[in-house]
Amino acid sequence: MQEKQEEDLQQVLNKGNEVGIDEVGRGAIFGPVFSAVVVLTEKNKLILKQFGVKDSKKITPQKRKLLLPKILLLSSDYGIGQSSAREIDKFGIRVATELSMIRALKKLKEKPFEVIIDGPLLLRPWMGIQRNVVSGDSKFIAIASASIVAKVSRDNLMERLEKKYSGYLIFKNKGYGTREHISILQENGITKLHRKSFLKKLNFI
Repeated sequence: MQEKQEEDLQQVLNKGNEVGIDEVGRGAIFGPVFSAVVVLTEKNKLILKQFGVKDSKKITPQKRKLLLPKILLLSSDYGIGQSSAREIDKFGIRVATELSMIRALKKLKEKPFEVIIDGPLLLRPWMGIQRNVVSGDSKFIAIASASIVAKVSRDNLMERLEKKYSGYLIFKNKGYGTREHISILQENGITKLHRKSFLKKLNFI
């Protein structure tokens, strides 16, 4: 009963829209962290669910790419933000993730009254109402949509960076610390887009 009342209140505050935000690349050792926010009406939430929108980790890269234009077309609004490897090393991953989320939110045409955030951590700089939901990308279509937008956007960047940093298999590992990636680092050294703070924790540097 209480959950239903909270959902009804959220719908009123956001003029009937669901506003979800998610991040990707938090655990990578290379490149920026990305966040996306997606605003959806009740009607378009149902349409996207029928198209197969769900947690981006549970669908193939090919499916995510097919869903991206549908999400962007059916969203009332959306925003994408990122925070660089340099910012991650300077401020830490939590603050950098918050920066990417705030940057995504600032891209919206209108500030939402409430945002639903995937995960347990508060978005501390946000001066509006927020709700944190663990595994929110499997409970809210707006968060699932945001996870797909963020994931495809970051993967596209990794594909472009593959050309600049050839030899590191960036598009294959997406910047994550796979055994292969670590092995290549030992041979070729660290680039300016590797997160030195993460590599220190791995006792790599």
